[in-house]
Amino acid sequence: MKCYQSIYEINTRVWIRQFDTDNKKATLQDIPLEIWDGLAEKGINYIWLMGVWKNCPSTIQKYCFEENLVWEYKKALKDFDDEDVIGSPYSICGYEINPALGTAEELKWLRLELKKRGLKLILDFVPNHFSADTDFIETHPEIFLQTDEENYAADKHTYYKPENGNGKAFAHARDPFFPAWQDTIQLNYFSEKTREFMISQLVKITNYCDGVRCDMAMLVLNNIFRNTWGGILNKLGFEKPEDEFWKLAISIIKDVEPSFLFIAEAYWDLEWELQQLGFDYTYDKKLTDRLKAGYVMEIRDHLLAKDDFQNRSLRFIENHDEERAVAALGKERSKAAAVIISTLRGMRFYHDGQFEGKKIQLPVQLGRSPHEKTQEDMVQFYNRLLEITKSSIFKVGTWSLLKTYPVAQNDESYKNILAWEWKLKDERRLVTVNYEDCSSRCRIILDLRGYPERITLKDLLTGAEYVRSSDEVYLSGLFIELKNYQSHIFAY
Repeated sequence: MKCYQSIYEINTRVWIRQFDTDNKKATLQDIPLEIWDGLAEKGINYIWLMGVWKNCPSTIQKYCFEENLVWEYKKALKDFDDEDVIGSPYSICGYEINPALGTAEELKWLRLELKKRGLKLILDFVPNHFSADTDFIETHPEIFLQTDEENYAADKHTYYKPENGNGKAFAHARDPFFPAWQDTIQLNYFSEKTREFMISQLVKITNYCDGVRCDMAMLVLNNIFRNTWGGILNKLGFEKPEDEFWKLAISIIKDVEPSFLFIAEAYWDLEWELQQLGFDYTYDKKLTDRLKAGYVMEIRDHLLAKDDFQNRSLRFIENHDEERAVAALGKERSKAAAVIISTLRGMRFYHDGQFEGKKIQLPVQLGRSPHEKTQEDMVQFYNRLLEITKSSIFKVGTWSLLKTYPVAQNDESYKNILAWEWKLKDERRLVTVNYEDCSSRCRIILDLRGYPERITLKDLLTGAEYVRSSDEVYLSGLFIELKNYQSHIFAY
């Protein structure tokens, strides 16, 4: 049976500092267990501890003070100073826990504590690259993408000679649309040795967690990798492999750990392809963008995609790469968007600080966040929403998109309202969201055959109750009127 679950992302290196004392820097074992109790009580199923792996301090001064980065630091952290820069959590030395967070034993202990509470642990897998100063350059140089002197001399932004590289030139990692990330070194996915090595790293990670969020997963697809690095690959004589890395890697891991979860950060309309290669979930960035744009018809059309795609989509309105939802959408529209992503099929994805209405997106290289006042109305809203959506009907029920109909001739506002229904045995939930900055009205036809002549619809968001005629709702439609960005979640 399909079960729709939820995941909560924590920027671990920053978040854990709130538990420091005068005598000791907090490690994973010092996190109060009540934190995990509270998240489990909200209906969260997976905890994604983002950024637990060790990075290379030597890269910080060399690569983390570019002018554009410093501008971002100052924008997010008004009293920023150089000591706040701790390096990117996606420029890692290897899959060893960052000593600032504790030990491997503590990570295993935490996983067991989460399991006691019905929670599972997700960690990062960074398939495309390692830190530009990783020790693997010395011990496993064959896994990285090398280049010749001609390319190195022509483009020293993309290519470099690491201090431990024996004078050889390697490529910094990149995607096809942006300049190279200078604090990284590119892996060569057309090399069998690279694939074997990275699968061995995945096997290692399974000892610590119940699944992985795979950073920029589409970059190692054969066609994407060839389009990005074709010139070098041809020079070096590497040919396109027959199989995709993900198909091989996921099948190997799931043969041993069938329940191990694979989540792909994915863009460029490659989500479906990655799902077919074995990913349990892929980012639904297109929905996020459409919620930001606010075109209701495009949002509705997006929800018409195939059931398999919907079921394996990760729904979010913010994460560490995205602008905070309250800042991007405004408070009321962010609430409406939260109702949407929390009541769709797929995995519901929440970000630490989202429930408190935080507005500042923190660059991943920073190790300290600014103080932001908690918005109590946002806390109350999310507490209520999560209390509603942790019900079994939103986990294992059947979802269906509903049509909205005009209330009167020439009243086009019905197009502003999104509506869907959940069913589980004799339970029903009707979700309606006015995703427009004006009052809107519509009618929604519900199949109430077999219901009493008069039915009561209770709005779980507000507690209000409405008594209606079953025949009228079935024949003419339930009348809905919502102010801008307001929602109903009816139980009946």
